Amino acid sequence: MKTFGLIGFPLAHSFSKKYYDAKIERERIPGVGYELYPIPDITDFPGLVEKHPRLMGVNVTIPYKIAVMDYVDRLSPEAEAIDAVNCIRIERGNSGKPILTGYNTDIYGFTESLKPLLKPHHNAALVLGNGGAAKAVSFALGKLGIAHTLVSRSARPGQLGYAQLDSAVIGIHPLIINTTPLGTFPHVADCPDIPYHLLDDRHLLYDLVYNPAETAFLKQGKVRGAAIKNGLEMLELQAERNWEIWNAGG
Repeated sequence: MKTFGLIGFPLAHSFSKKYYDAKIERERIPGVGYELYPIPDITDFPGLVEKHPRLMGVNVTIPYKIAVMDYVDRLSPEAEAIDAVNCIRIERGNSGKPILTGYNTDIYGFTESLKPLLKPHHNAALVLGNGGAAKAVSFALGKLGIAHTLVSRSARPGQLGYAQLDSAVIGIHPLIINTTPLGTFPHVADCPDIPYHLLDDRHLLYDLVYNPAETAFLKQGKVRGAAIKNGLEMLELQAERNWEIWNAGG
């Protein structure tokens, strides 16, 4: 059986496992399985690939999206640009040594889920957070031609602090994207510390969090007339892109 899977640690709750199991059953795809591979250390990854000769591709999640880059043979341009991999295709030829190619499909998922929501005035964005997800979002916004500024707890060159988000800043950034985990279940009351009272119907709020479906961040925007979107479709789109890469070579 050809196998795909997810590496990370821990893997208590997996969107990927549920998604691909449902896809395989719904589309009646024969001879394919999807497994979870919780590895305590990224140095265990080569042994995992060797031990499972039918493993043809993996998703990569926290905390290995950067560290796994040391174990792939090639990188897609997007993965190389943002220094993060969330999808690996494993090609196994007759030579015996598998060839691993790293991709970043978070960029694709975010871009394709955001594009239908954009209006002409959504020409500048605030990206809340400065981690790996923020890198993927920033890269996508750059490709879309949308100016953007990172926001974090502390101001630094090229990056605003939350305390600097006044009416002028909020007014000229009609697109606000949360890339932090704030508001994720069970901490549903948490949300980024932005001045929500300054939002209006020109704003679009996008939250990479999808559980709950409507976070406190999104709720506060919604009551002020802003358009809102959670991260579920982004995950679904990147999952389908992963499948294409694994089965058709990208």
